[in-house]
Amino acid sequence: MIPVKICGITNKEDALAAARSGAAALGFIFYPHSTRYITPEDARKITKILPRHVVRVGVFVNENAGEVKRIIRYCDLDFVQLHGDETVGYCHDFPPERTIKAMNLQNRVDLTKALQYNVAAILVDRRTRGLYGGTGKKANWDLALQIKNKKPLILSGGLNEDNVAEALARVAPDALDINSGVEMEPGKKDHNKIARIFGIVHSLDLKAGNFRPIFIKR
Repeated sequence: MIPVKICGITNKEDALAAARSGAAALGFIFYPHSTRYITPEDARKITKILPRHVVRVGVFVNENAGEVKRIIRYCDLDFVQLHGDETVGYCHDFPPERTIKAMNLQNRVDLTKALQYNVAAILVDRRTRGLYGGTGKKANWDLALQIKNKKPLILSGGLNEDNVAEALARVAPDALDINSGVEMEPGKKDHNKIARIFGIVHSLDLKAGNFRPIFIKR
């Protein structure tokens, strides 16, 4: 099955439900302005009880690099996901094989910029004014497909049970990142939606050889 990351985890019940359904990775958002913000202290409590095979991803937006590293150590995170306006130079502070860079692709200029990052994967999302992610808006699939041809691709942006099969057919990413599409409200997951979307992904029977591995445990 294609790896799926469930992002915006704020409580242990949602984390364990996602893990039981087959999530390869969980995302914890350490951006105080997000409606899905979680404190490092609460995230640490969750990461300690997760099954060992589940990859822990810390999501940061324009945070001081030293603070990012502190939270990575404190919460025992496997990956850092940089979801803001972080530069190529900023990303050099982190191991490329453990770094995901989120990009809002609107045109070919954005595409060219994304390809400059030396990271484990590019995550293509949809940004709206004042919001860096979790908008429920569909990403630009055509530009995402061009990323896939050059670098490992994680597709995000408004994915839900109604469009995930089409996204996989059209873009064929290396992994999926799902947030608002499995929520009851921001920060609270709907466990039935989680189960249904994993059921859809399972039913497509995508073979492991069709995608490049990204979520590898430390």
